[in-house]
Amino acid sequence: MEQGTPGEPPTQSAASGRIPLAVVVVDGAGLVSHWSVGARRLFGYEKEDAVGRPVGDLLPVHGAIPEDRESYGAFDGLGPDLETSLDRRISYPAAGRARLTGSRSGGDCRVDVLWWAYPLVGPGPERLLVLAADAARLAAYDGPESGQDPRTERNERTERSERELRVERIAPGFALHTDFPGADELAARLPEILPSMSVGESARIVAQVLELGYPVLEFSHHDRVPVTPDWGVARRAERKERRQRAAQAAARGLPVAPDAVDDEGEDLEYAAVREHLEFLNEVSGRIGSSLDLSRTIVEVSRAVVPRFTDVAGTYLREQVVAGEGFPEGPPDETTMWHRVAVEHTDEPGRWDDVVPVGESMPFPAHTPFFQCMTSGDPVLVPRITEEMGNAIASQFEKRDIRPLINHRSMLVVPLKARNVVLGFMILLRHRERPVFNDMDRVTGAELAARAGLVLDNARMYTYQESVADTLQDSMLPHIQPRMPGCDIATRYLPGTLLGRVGGDWFDSVKLPGSRTALVVGDVMGHGLNSAAMMGQLRTAVQTMAALDLPPEQLLRNLDDLAQRLGEHYLATCLYAVYDPIASELHLANAGHIPPVLVRAADGRSELLDLPTGAPIGVGGVPFESVTMRVAPGDRLLMCTDGLVEVRGEDIGVGLATLTESAAHPAASMDDACDTIIRALNTRGGRKDDVALLMARLNGIPAENVAHWRLAVDPAEVGRARDMVRAQLRGWSLEGLSDTAELVVGELVTNVVRHARSSRIDLRMVRSGVLVCEVEDEDQTLPTLLSAGPADEFGRGLRVVSGLAKEWGTSRTRAGKTVWCELALPRR
Repeated sequence: MEQGTPGEPPTQSAASGRIPLAVVVVDGAGLVSHWSVGARRLFGYEKEDAVGRPVGDLLPVHGAIPEDRESYGAFDGLGPDLETSLDRRISYPAAGRARLTGSRSGGDCRVDVLWWAYPLVGPGPERLLVLAADAARLAAYDGPESGQDPRTERNERTERSERELRVERIAPGFALHTDFPGADELAARLPEILPSMSVGESARIVAQVLELGYPVLEFSHHDRVPVTPDWGVARRAERKERRQRAAQAAARGLPVAPDAVDDEGEDLEYAAVREHLEFLNEVSGRIGSSLDLSRTIVEVSRAVVPRFTDVAGTYLREQVVAGEGFPEGPPDETTMWHRVAVEHTDEPGRWDDVVPVGESMPFPAHTPFFQCMTSGDPVLVPRITEEMGNAIASQFEKRDIRPLINHRSMLVVPLKARNVVLGFMILLRHRERPVFNDMDRVTGAELAARAGLVLDNARMYTYQESVADTLQDSMLPHIQPRMPGCDIATRYLPGTLLGRVGGDWFDSVKLPGSRTALVVGDVMGHGLNSAAMMGQLRTAVQTMAALDLPPEQLLRNLDDLAQRLGEHYLATCLYAVYDPIASELHLANAGHIPPVLVRAADGRSELLDLPTGAPIGVGGVPFESVTMRVAPGDRLLMCTDGLVEVRGEDIGVGLATLTESAAHPAASMDDACDTIIRALNTRGGRKDDVALLMARLNGIPAENVAHWRLAVDPAEVGRARDMVRAQLRGWSLEGLSDTAELVVGELVTNVVRHARSSRIDLRMVRSGVLVCEVEDEDQTLPTLLSAGPADEFGRGLRVVSGLAKEWGTSRTRAGKTVWCELALPRR
């Protein structure tokens, strides 16, 4: 408040505008619905006596109170203006000053009251907010003389207040909060005077108060000071001094004012509330430091022990721990709960053997745990009785848990989020510690609500991470390490910052003639859309590769497909076909970074100079293929740009590092891949996915290949069988003779009977498996038929399918090839 003398500038008091306020809320019927501690102190009515009574019987919110009233609390009422505000809901506030006289606590007293009244509108029952303050509290307080009656001291202080202030007047008023500096800070304190209101209700009321005008004190026609609400909690020194004066007065037989001694209990209650709020704030800061579910569980358990409880056991649904979804609706007696953490202050190992972490168990309906998880509300057990302890202990086979829980106070709080119970915490206190009370129940519920949200975020992250991993694993093929004439090793690294799902892929496809197609691609972009497009393109490449299309034609068809899928579908792709018999490599590039070829003869590595081409999806751009000779032992390295590209650095630096690291000798293909990853991944700055495929081109020696040309004549079938038997004898594979003769005989017979061809080519290749191939000039592909008992034809391919490890057909430029694989006998 501002103080001063006439003709002199006003001075600012140390407690300017900061006064305790009584807060009263009135409903539409004119009945008190909220009565604060400050209201009890100011007007003398307990909350139980005030709530539900007509406001006109309690508050002097209109005009002065006649001094000849017989009893305290007989007031004039609201007056016509404010009474109208309850019914017609006028939109302007009112303020005034009144002097109360009457009998209070057994003695006469006079209280000078300043009040502000705000009409409220909204969906709730509140229709009027009244703020009131004791004008005598605005005066300087020096304390009574020793032995002076506190009531007399209060009356004298009231009469002396205006004389000491030496101002023209003290009147309550209103002003927009924006009129004052630090308005945001002042507005932030308003909710503190509504401690028992919900967050939504208090926010709505405060918003209307600020809209109608901030409460102020007017000391002259020009000076106004905003009223900053104060809890009214006395300082410790003042409290001690009041208790000393009260003790001295009581020793002399003098009456003691009630507020001289009862503030201690209120201060202790306030301190307890503040302690619980500080605890919740501290716990909120300690949990949720990561999205790792296991770490979050440990943080939650350690946050409550030992400050709030002595033992904390955390149980979660098994599906939550596994990162899976679970059925809707509340849990039941069949729901399995996984014990994920036990934190305690007992001696080490005491709980570990009885309730080990990792155990799963259901809980029957008669237990407080079942009540908590089905209702979603905390369950408080002040003391666990012998009977309850026996019921709980019956769930633990061959382990007696009763010594650990009997006669302890227990609080079971649900861990839930989005109205779904994820688990619960069992909190136990030692016998010598105070039992859990209602305030602890509220604190535990708030703690569990915050922990539940943190756990649910971690659960959802774990679930999404699992989905991403599953999706990526399903998109990426599990390539066989050995293909005909080559060995393959792969690596995939998800982007470090952009999620675990991306558009990079690699693949290998088995082709006729013991050839292998090697593919590496990169869909532009990241996330699920890129992964979905990658899956479509990868499937298309596999399908077209099985048709044995030339590399340039395959990329052409893939480009057409991408344009049909959408104009935003863009990808790069490198496609290579390795022929181990001819020792040739056929490559075509669609905007991808070039591969690296490491020569086995001298260990030299080089970037292959290929026609770059345009990315898949651009359209209208031709693709070219290149054929080059390779030697047995050469290594082909294909990767995506995420391995060599670093933001802010020329990609040529990464390609040079890739070429250099690829030339380093390694004990195995996997070691070679790891060496390359380490060499390029340690540079930092990588944010993109990485797909890496390395193939060692071993080739197939000429002595492992047998080739014959046959005439289209039924007599050639027997000749083919004889040549197969003789060749297998030369390869020391006599054990395969019967099976190979039967399979080759069926394939040659099929061509002789059904194909329109002038020649038949038969080839056998030994390389890990025995490959039998029959080629003719007819492009009509054979199919499996359902042959009945009386049918003469249609069983040949069924015999081949039953005896061969794998079989297939594909068109060639000159006709078709039917092939099958037979597993070599183990030695």
